[in-house]
Amino acid sequence: MAETISNKKTKGRKNEPKPEAEMSFWDHLEALRAHLFRSIAAILVLAIVAFINKDFVFDQIILAPKEPGFFTNRMLCKLAELLSVDSLCIGNLNLVLQNINMSGQFMTHMYISLFAGLIGAIPYVLWEMWRFILPALQPNEKKYSKGGVFVSSLLFTLGVLFAYYLIVPLTINFFGGYHVSDSVANQISLSSYISTVVSVTFAVGLVFELPILIYFLTKVGVVTPMFLKKNRKYMLVLVLLTSAIITPPDIFSQILVSVPLMGLYELSISISRRVYNKQEAEMAE
Repeated sequence: MAETISNKKTKGRKNEPKPEAEMSFWDHLEALRAHLFRSIAAILVLAIVAFINKDFVFDQIILAPKEPGFFTNRMLCKLAELLSVDSLCIGNLNLVLQNINMSGQFMTHMYISLFAGLIGAIPYVLWEMWRFILPALQPNEKKYSKGGVFVSSLLFTLGVLFAYYLIVPLTINFFGGYHVSDSVANQISLSSYISTVVSVTFAVGLVFELPILIYFLTKVGVVTPMFLKKNRKYMLVLVLLTSAIITPPDIFSQILVSVPLMGLYELSISISRRVYNKQEAEMAE
C-alpha cells in the first residue's frame, strides 16, 4: 500500500514541469522559439490586414502628410494666420510622386504592409518578451515589470504619433520644397518618400523609449542623474539643430519640435534620479 502511494507520488512528480532554475539551455531556446513564433504570427496577421486595406493605408495614412488637407498642415496654416507668420503654413507643395521601377509599387505595398504589421504588433511583441523573462524575475521585480510593458508600448505609440503628426509633415515640407537652384525641379520617387516616412516615424518611436533605456542604464550603473544633468546643454544643442533643419525658418515651429523632445530628456533625468536615490538608500541600509 505504502509502496503504491510512493509510486503514484513519483509518477506525479515526473509529470510536473521542471522548475525554471532546472531548465537547460535547449529548454530556454525552445521557450524563446515559441514566443518569437507567436510574435511573428501577430505581425504577419496585422500585415495581411494592412495589405488588404491598401487604399486606406496609403491614401489616408502614408500619403496624407504631403497633402494641404492633412490635419497638421491645416492647423499650422490656421496658427500662421493667427500669428501673422506665413512661413509657418506648410502643405502647399503639390508634391507628385513617381515610380520608376516595374515592381516598385507592388514591393512598396508589401514593405508598408509589413511595417504596419510591426508597428501594430509592438505592444504584443513586448508582452511576449516580458513573458519569456518573467520566470527569471524576483517577486518584487515581477510586480513592477508588468507596468513596464504598458509604459514601453505607450511611449513607443506616442513617439510614432508625434513623428507622424509633426515631424513627418515638417520633414516632407522642408526636403520637398528645398532647391539648390530654380532651374532644378524636385521629382520625388515613391521609394524615397516611403523611406523618409518610415525611417522618421520608427526612429522617433524608438527615441521615445529613452526613459525606459535610462531606467535600465541607471539600474546597472552605466549612467547617473548627475551625468545626464551635466550633458543637458549638449542635448539641447542637438535638439535645436535637428528642429532647425527639419522645420520652417521660424521660432514657433522649432518650439513645437524642441519642447516635447527636451521634455522627454527631463523625464529621463527624473527617472534616473529616483532609481539612483533608491539604490543609494538601499546601500546605506
